[in-house]
Amino acid sequence: MAEKIYLDFEKPIAELEAKINELTALAKSGGVAMNAEIDQLKLKADEMRREIFSHLTRWQRVQLARHPRRPYTIDYVTNLLDDFVEVHGDRQFADDMAILAGFGMFRGRPLCVAGHNKGHNTKENLVRNFGSPHPEGFRKAIRVMQMAGRFGIPIVTFLDTAGAYPGIQAEERGQAEAIAHNIRDMFSLPVPMVVAVIGEGGSGGALGIGVGNRVVMQENAYYSVISPEGCASILWRTRDEAATAAEILKITAPDLLRMGVIDEIVPEPLGGAHRDAKAAATILGDALERHLNELGKLTPDELLTDRYSKFRAIGVVIEETKKTS
Repeated sequence: MAEKIYLDFEKPIAELEAKINELTALAKSGGVAMNAEIDQLKLKADEMRREIFSHLTRWQRVQLARHPRRPYTIDYVTNLLDDFVEVHGDRQFADDMAILAGFGMFRGRPLCVAGHNKGHNTKENLVRNFGSPHPEGFRKAIRVMQMAGRFGIPIVTFLDTAGAYPGIQAEERGQAEAIAHNIRDMFSLPVPMVVAVIGEGGSGGALGIGVGNRVVMQENAYYSVISPEGCASILWRTRDEAATAAEILKITAPDLLRMGVIDEIVPEPLGGAHRDAKAAATILGDALERHLNELGKLTPDELLTDRYSKFRAIGVVIEETKKTS
């Protein structure tokens, strides 16, 4: 089992769990019955975890969204889909491993999946470019989604990227054009489309595969036009104000649900999705299934109208003019 990684605000929980492990090991090695003490500490740890996670700040949720043990697209594909077949390449330049795309069976129905894919270790992250796609990644994603559109297969995308790769080579190969192309073409796909924000939803890199009829978001994910660090660097000329920027940006699931950017907050296991990846996948899968069932009742034309109307409504401001007597 991989060693647990605790965030700064989880230190009280870490201390209690270390004590539980110590007593458990002592009981096993010395044959001492300490079940009552261990159970009491476990109960206290659960209460403390519940208290801490019911009052998370926006910055703490950002930290959870970036947790190195957090489940990634590959984990949800593994837990939710059967007979998954990955599709590689954009037929123009190369295969970008920062995007995972393909087809599988989801609870008895065919499903197309495209998602940002980070690595579980340094080697995987280097191969997957830390989940930051190049233009060929976005072109691979839309190629697969267009295949799904032709065959009437519903689409689910998983958003989890700090942003599209900003390097010179990516710009030379048309990074901005690739993202814009995807956004345009996702509005024309005549099949149900559900977007799931599962970690970091970073700017155009996320929106490049983020157009759908429904957008759901895990409770400890974030979705923003800019990272808190990037915002702090612009406003205060220092990344040290990232926590303040996160509060101002209002980038968490409750904020975005209130503003109409997302349609549903998907709960996570207590302590975050990394605490129980399989349970997190089941909860997310239930939400995806529900939305796919609802969207499956719409005709292709109704799906296109629904998707267009959803995004046109975001950010609408209604001004009231004062009546003059």
